[in-house]
Amino acid sequence: MFLSVVFVVRNQARGLEAILKDAALLTGTLVSDYEIIVVDNASDDDSIAVLKELAGERGMPNLQVYALTKEVDSDTGSWVGLENALGDFVAVVDPLVDDICFLPTMLDKAAGGADVVFAANEQKPAQSWAYRGCLSAFNALYKWSNGVHLAKDAPQYRVLSKRVINFMLQHPMPSLTYRYLPATGGFARVNLTYSTPPKTVHAKRLSHSIDRGIRLLVSTTKAPMRLVTALSLFGAVSNLIYSIYVIAIGLLKSNVAPGWVTLSLQQSGMFFLVSLVLLVLGEYILQMARLSNEGPLYHVAQEFTSSVMTRRQKLNIEDVRLSKAQRADVGDSQHFS
Repeated sequence: MFLSVVFVVRNQARGLEAILKDAALLTGTLVSDYEIIVVDNASDDDSIAVLKELAGERGMPNLQVYALTKEVDSDTGSWVGLENALGDFVAVVDPLVDDICFLPTMLDKAAGGADVVFAANEQKPAQSWAYRGCLSAFNALYKWSNGVHLAKDAPQYRVLSKRVINFMLQHPMPSLTYRYLPATGGFARVNLTYSTPPKTVHAKRLSHSIDRGIRLLVSTTKAPMRLVTALSLFGAVSNLIYSIYVIAIGLLKSNVAPGWVTLSLQQSGMFFLVSLVLLVLGEYILQMARLSNEGPLYHVAQEFTSSVMTRRQKLNIEDVRLSKAQRADVGDSQHFS
């Protein structure tokens, strides 16, 4: 088995060497061939210098580094590593939250036939009450609209087979659907739980998370559009009923104020329907503008690989060891000759 391990890091220069060396030591005992992929999410500390030193001739083997020019969300950063991974299985690990010592258990499930293995840490990083409340509301809404509870059914810590990655590559925006698609693609899936205290607290911005959640809801499920069409239908029916009511009042009542019937028919539902039309058009225009103006979600500024690659050293080595039966056959042939 060839295993790829993806880390997305930002401003972790101090503990980066220890994290990667521990990961390489563990991974080397699990599989014969591996690679460590580090996606630096536009760090502004000494992370790049540390990574260059680790990828040098006297550094770590099988290390690949992708340094991004601007900070992206965690899903996009993870997809950078997945897109460039060569392994039969790819593990995505958050070094600050996920316990890499749980990786052997996940890999056993993957080797047993699971294409997708999720692992959720029962001990979550501390966040503000506002962030926790918004996250719970988003997970409930996404569960209702798409049938997947992202925190429970598709956590960030995961092991994916190459088949799953190739499947996601067929999607027009794989970095956006990477979060939920492995849980809904129909592949053999295993969900595991473990309990380990997080190493540090992630400082997540609520405004950024809300924007990301809205984009995920609008782009990955039809529920918002279905809600708009339902409201449009309700507005149309309500407008029709109210128009019949206004006409009936105009015909049956003699003391109706002049112009009331005409004004009521005009205003009964136009503002509501026009606002819905503008909302739908605005969302579509905003989405098209985002796709056309923002450009690529990420751009790799630097790319460098370890000078030492243990897998390459094995390519020209021929295994000449013979079994006992083969040695006996060779001995008999030499005896008769």
